[in-house]
Amino acid sequence: MTDKVIENNQVVIMGEIVSDFTFSHEIYGEGFYMVDVRVERLSDSIDIIPLMVSERLLDVNGDYKGMYIMVNGQFRSYNRHEERKNKLVLSVFAREIDFVDEIGENTKSNQIYLDGYICKEPVYRKTPLGREIADLLLAVNRPYGKSDYIPCICWGRNARYASNFEVGARCAVWGRIQSREYMKKISEEELEKRIAYEVSVSKLELMED
Repeated sequence: MTDKVIENNQVVIMGEIVSDFTFSHEIYGEGFYMVDVRVERLSDSIDIIPLMVSERLLDVNGDYKGMYIMVNGQFRSYNRHEERKNKLVLSVFAREIDFVDEIGENTKSNQIYLDGYICKEPVYRKTPLGREIADLLLAVNRPYGKSDYIPCICWGRNARYASNFEVGARCAVWGRIQSREYMKKISEEELEKRIAYEVSVSKLELMED
């Protein structure tokens, strides 16, 4: 994926299918299904990334668990109403899927490029060990007046740089999609394990409109 991309939202992931397909929704008679893809990190940990697939792209009734795929697509969001408030749901929307025999050890198996707009004040903080972090929310435009809202996390000098970005600024981001488990407090006694998805930023720059 070169820097000179034409589209403002590009994802390439390579990984292993680790779930069955489950129905998500239908638009104009076309069904869309969700499946989980296990993507290796260089650090020996893994990310489980949700993939949205059209029934016209793949036979969603087949059993593909254990198979390796390469996906070209986009990172998309939509609001799901639950517990009296909206929850931002993120997934990779597949445009092309190719089956591959294996994934090489040093293969870049998780890459994303976004060109969007800062839509809320960056949140800058330090971990107890002094590591700098900044959270960004990027609005990435889609055709027909839609936008995807993508949480991004920056580290170190990128975090310091991003902490000064203003709402409305145009920003390009390169990085990888990561999954992160956290505990959600449901009631005084009850905690529930949830998974958040975000872009771990390796490079970013302000753009001119």
